Amino acid sequence: MTDHRHRVYPVFLRLDGMPVLVVGGGAVAAGKLDGLLAAGARPTVVAPLISAACRRDGVTVVERGFDDRDLDAARFVIAAATPEVNRAVATAAAARNLFVNAVDDPTSASAFLGGVIRRGDVTVAISTGGAAPALAGLLREALDAALPDELDAWLELARAERARWKLDGTPIAQRRARLLDALIAARGAGPDAARGSS
Repeated sequence: MTDHRHRVYPVFLRLDGMPVLVVGGGAVAAGKLDGLLAAGARPTVVAPLISAACRRDGVTVVERGFDDRDLDAARFVIAAATPEVNRAVATAAAARNLFVNAVDDPTSASAFLGGVIRRGDVTVAISTGGAAPALAGLLREALDAALPDELDAWLELARAERARWKLDGTPIAQRRARLLDALIAARGAGPDAARGSS
């Protein structure tokens, strides 16, 4: 019988302009800030001690312990503190129906961040549901090596083809096969062919 308690639903969040709470001020918290800032989020870091790595442009810093009211404006929460604090954050967030990524603490987490590969606007993420982050990292490295260098060009071609299909009324069921044909044709024509196909 399948255990559904630890199944995850993969999703990508648009955090542009959204307030995100990061509880914890050390290296782990600092490591989460790059991705949040790149996504356009407005992170606030709350901790009694906050490292220099967390003090950067675009980040609000609050030097004190976590208070439930810190969650009032948050849309997403990252708990990167001690297990005890992470549990308190998770409990308070659950009462507000907020998802929490509790770093290296899967029992306190309701959201898991995967190993991520970014190539322009293409994002690939791998998750083990918090059970084996090191395995997710290894899989990310393997997939990164296997993905084609011209992925950006493929995306440009796919965008152009999609626009054409909408105009032509191409049924959704036929689109994957047509895209595959277009990608094969572009690849055969050379590395820059996809960029010029529109």
